[in-house]
Formats: sequence, structure tokens, C-alpha cells
Amino acid sequence: MGWYREHVVPRLVDCACGNPGLEKFRREVARDLTGTVVEIGFGSGKNIPFYPETASLVYAVEPSALAGRLAAKRIEESTIPIRHIGLDGQAIPLEPGVCDSALVTFTLCTVPDPDQALSELFRVLRPGGTIHFLEHGIAPDPSVAKWQHRIDPIERRIADGCELTRDPKTMVAAAGFTLGSITQRYGKGPKPWSYFTYGTATKPGEFA
Repeated sequence: MGWYREHVVPRLVDCACGNPGLEKFRREVARDLTGTVVEIGFGSGKNIPFYPETASLVYAVEPSALAGRLAAKRIEESTIPIRHIGLDGQAIPLEPGVCDSALVTFTLCTVPDPDQALSELFRVLRPGGTIHFLEHGIAPDPSVAKWQHRIDPIERRIADGCELTRDPKTMVAAAGFTLGSITQRYGKGPKPWSYFTYGTATKPGEFA
């Protein structure tokens, strides 16, 4: 699976997550990013065009070297400085409380331990800092959820661990964040893959 994971999966993700229909969701979730931002699951930089002027620096965490190469042109053209700082969103190499915002898109479905990844984001955010997330996950309709559970074993194998049955809203709240504006809806495409949750949540406390 090493060659497949490094050379095939990043291209599949780049294609699937580059669907133009997702751009409005990316734009919405990135709109209010401020200051120093940490983005885990940076991938090929699909979110770069939607970074707002209020963001001053982006720390990118991404394990795939190929995804980094696919992101090179977008990084070069970005008006916001972007620094690749690590490979694993479950162990972010930053001091506590140094980030103002966190961005996570289509990543909590795939990381082996999403609770640990969210714990790390909670750690590196300042009190009052915000997490902005866009994820697919378990659908509310029993018939769709039933198919998601059936498909999951195949999905995990061909999509490098991606799961269809995680609940991002519940996971973010369980990590200690206070949920803000959250939207859950079906997008275009087959329903098992297109039930999206996006919005923001805040680390309790106030900026020092």
C-alpha cells in the first residue's frame, strides 16, 4: 500500500476534493480565518484561493510529499505566507496557544485518531481561537447511513483510511470546543459521500 498511498491516493483526493461544487463550501468555511492559522490535512492546497486577507500566516501540516508538489504552484501564488511545518496532524510541532485559527477540510474522516488531532488543534489555539471545518460524515437518514456502514470497509481500503461514518460535529464538541454556526446538508453527488458538515467552533476563553 506504500506506493499506492504515496502516488495514487493524493491524486485521487486532489481530483475528488477539487470538485468545483465544493468551492462555495471552502469559501464559506475559510472566510473568517484570522491571524496565524494552522491547517492540518493541507493536501494540494485547495483552500489557498479562499484564505482571507485577515490571515497573516498559515502553518501547513501534510504527510504526502506528492500532495506538497501538487500544491507548489498554489503556494507560490499565495498572497499569504505558507510554511510546511510537519507531517502529522496528531502531533503538531507548535507551542501551545500560538495560533489564532485552525482550518480542517476533509481530514477528520481520514486521520487514524481524529480525537487526538482535535486535541492537538485545541492545544495550539489561543483561548478564544476558532476552528473552521468542512467534513463529510454520517448522514441522518437511516437508509443512507446503512449504506455508509456497508461501504466503509471498502472506502477505508481504497481511500487510505477515509471513513464515511464519523460525526465531525460531535467530535469537535467532544474535544472541548464551543460550537458556533454549523451547517449540515447534502451536496451534489451520491448521498453516502455527500453529507457535509461545515462551520466554526471556539476554544473557550478570551484572547490575552
